[in-house]
Amino acid sequence: MRPAPSRRSRQTLPPADPLRFAPSAEWPLRAKAREMAADMDIQPHRHDWGQLVFSVSGAVRVSAHADAAHSTFLVPPSRAVWIPAGVTHAVTVVERADLRTLYLLPGLLEDEGSPDWQRCRVLEVSPLLRELVMQLDARPDAPAAAAPGSAREALLRALIVDELQRARQLRLGVDLPHDARLRRLCEAMLDAPARHLSLEAWAGEIGASARTVSRLFRDELGTSFAQWRSQVLLAHALAMAARRQPMSHIATELGYASASAFTAMVKRTVGMPPSRFFAEA
Repeated sequence: MRPAPSRRSRQTLPPADPLRFAPSAEWPLRAKAREMAADMDIQPHRHDWGQLVFSVSGAVRVSAHADAAHSTFLVPPSRAVWIPAGVTHAVTVVERADLRTLYLLPGLLEDEGSPDWQRCRVLEVSPLLRELVMQLDARPDAPAAAAPGSAREALLRALIVDELQRARQLRLGVDLPHDARLRRLCEAMLDAPARHLSLEAWAGEIGASARTVSRLFRDELGTSFAQWRSQVLLAHALAMAARRQPMSHIATELGYASASAFTAMVKRTVGMPPSRFFAEA
C-alpha cells in the first residue's frame, strides 16, 4: 500500500466574473484565461451558454451534475471538456494549471441540438484549435482589434467552431454514484488512486465489506470496482504522459510493481499497449 498523500487545505473560489465574459448575439464566442494553483477549486456553478474548458498546462478535474447523472472528467493538456448550457459543474485543480475557457452562445454550433452536444464529453484539442484559442483576447474588455465585429474575430470564431465540430471524442470520464458511502470512496480514489491496491482496503475506508462495495458499484454504476478504477488510473496516466513522464515512473506512481504490470492493465482495459494508447488518446 502506498502512503496516503499529505492533505493541504484547499481554496474554494467562485467563478471569475462569468457575466463579464457572457456571449451575446454581437459577440457569440468569448474566451477567458485563468491561472489556477494546485490547491484551488472553483465552486459549483452553471451558465446559460455552452462552455469548453481546457488546460494549456497542468491538469484539472471537472465534475458535472446534469439531472440525475453525476460524472467527473480528468483534463490533461490537449484535451477539453464540453459542458452544455445549464449543467452545474465544478473544477478541481490536480496540478497547477493555465486554463482557457470558451463561452459559446446557444445555437452557435450547427448540430448543438444533437444528443452528443447535450451531454458533457471530452474532446481532443488539435494543434490548430489550441492556437486559435490562444489567439483570442481573453480579457473582459478586449481592444478594438478583437472587437466582436472585427474581421479577425469573425475568422477566428468560424475556424474554432469548425474545429470543435470536427474534434474527436475521447473516453476520459467516469460516472459518480448517488450512494453517499460509495461517492466518498470514489472521490478518494480520484484524488489518490494508488493509495490502496485492493478492493478490501478501499472498502475499509468507508467501513463497508468488499462484498457490499462490489454490489454498490454494480447497482449504482453498472460496472465493477476493477473496471471503474482502471478508467481512473488511465486518466491519471494520460495526465502524466502529457508531461513526458517515463513509463516506469507512471507505473510506480499508480502503484504498479513494474512497467510490465502497468502495460498489462492498459492492454486488458483498452486493447492496446500504453505507447499506442497515449499516442492515439
